[in-house]
Amino acid sequence: MTYQRRTKDQLAARVAQDIPDGATVNLGIGMPTVVANHIPATHEVLLHSENGILGMGPAPAAGQEDYDLINAGKQPVTLLQGGAYFHHADSFAMMRGGHLDICVLGAFQVSATGDLANWHTGEKDAIPAVGGAMDLAIGAKQTWVMMDLLTKQGVSKVVERCTYPLTGIACVKRIYADVATLDCTPQGLRLVDKVDGLEHAELERLIGLPVSI
Repeated sequence: MTYQRRTKDQLAARVAQDIPDGATVNLGIGMPTVVANHIPATHEVLLHSENGILGMGPAPAAGQEDYDLINAGKQPVTLLQGGAYFHHADSFAMMRGGHLDICVLGAFQVSATGDLANWHTGEKDAIPAVGGAMDLAIGAKQTWVMMDLLTKQGVSKVVERCTYPLTGIACVKRIYADVATLDCTPQGLRLVDKVDGLEHAELERLIGLPVSI
């Protein structure tokens, strides 16, 4: 039986599905920013950006971009009614002070027990890009990772132990990947859901680790 990987929008919608009404959320640079476009209209979710915005809305319609209104990834965004701007030092104080319910980050590697590596690959010519990841990973009440399960070379990004420099230790609660949603626990990986047609044995083969049900 064949299976279809989730597209970026399908994955973003899957993440948005788990964000509770009333949550304050930071969406990391890259793939996680798409989640803003899939938050249900019935939910009041406060989106935070480390460059000093609270109350971001979805991406603007084509032709309506205002490049003075951008997120931390320099992408144009919208501002919802009641939204606010402030100094980035205040934004980091929110992150470090435990005021964010959830952060959604990308990753190079995540260990089965929730260690996160997402700022450097350890290669000599790689450009480090820590941004606010360390503050978010430790400061948010829950850290979620959104990513493709495999690298372009077909290697699992979910590993027994991270080989890249760590962003945080045992900080990731849940991994949203293009083929499955996984919880990271002290005992290892636990399956939340997977795409139709993907056999459990095949998922474990792709990851190279046991996944409890």
